[in-house]
Amino acid sequence: MSDLSGKFGLITGIANKRSIAWAVAKALAADGARLALTYQGERFAETVQELAAELSDPLLLQLDVTSDMQLTDAFVTIEREFGGLDFLLHGTAFAPREELARPFLQTSRDGFRVALDVSAYSLISLARGAAPLMAARGGGSIVTLSYLGAERVFPNYNVMGVAKAALEASVRYLAADLGPQNIRVNAISAGPIRTLASSGISGFSGILQVYRDKSPMARNIELEEVAQTGRFLLGPESSGITGDVLMVDAGFHIMGL
Repeated sequence: MSDLSGKFGLITGIANKRSIAWAVAKALAADGARLALTYQGERFAETVQELAAELSDPLLLQLDVTSDMQLTDAFVTIEREFGGLDFLLHGTAFAPREELARPFLQTSRDGFRVALDVSAYSLISLARGAAPLMAARGGGSIVTLSYLGAERVFPNYNVMGVAKAALEASVRYLAADLGPQNIRVNAISAGPIRTLASSGISGFSGILQVYRDKSPMARNIELEEVAQTGRFLLGPESSGITGDVLMVDAGFHIMGL
């Protein structure tokens, strides 16, 4: 793959060293990109700061994606420090734990709002802030993280599946809006991986076993495989791809039984 020296990117959604967003960040940094990493509040500040110490001159930004003021401040800082932006990885997702523990029929109005706001609308708001900074660089790439639960029912995924469906639809509409500015928008739908987010899904170990039993490659995927796919979609090698959801799940999605 090409050298990313002189390229600037924004990464959201890092919670710990097992986060997909962190794996992608490391792959991008290894190829020379300079990164801005966000964290939400003090809960994740120390962890992200410790991880950032492994990178070369990262920019750290506190960002709650539900705050328009913090979003504005973040992009003002990025413009001042970087002068522009070449890529954005959107790894932010959240649904209240109780919404994943009860039947989908019992989803609360507030839980639905929070899940859709944090997990789907945040892509729109981040893309809106990133677009002029990417246009100033001649274009860019935006990638978000989805899951097959956007298309099929998985036990205890519930409102997060609806949020991911909205996220994937947003990818297509944003790709259409931003294409004339040479800004691409895609999603990676990765197979199940043990992350902080997946720890909130009851029966997750069973889902991992089903993937091992049913996928054509008879295994689960690794973080590094998703990271390299993210590196591809965020880099110049994927210049002709936009509006797509790329499956990285050892082929599980093609199986009927």
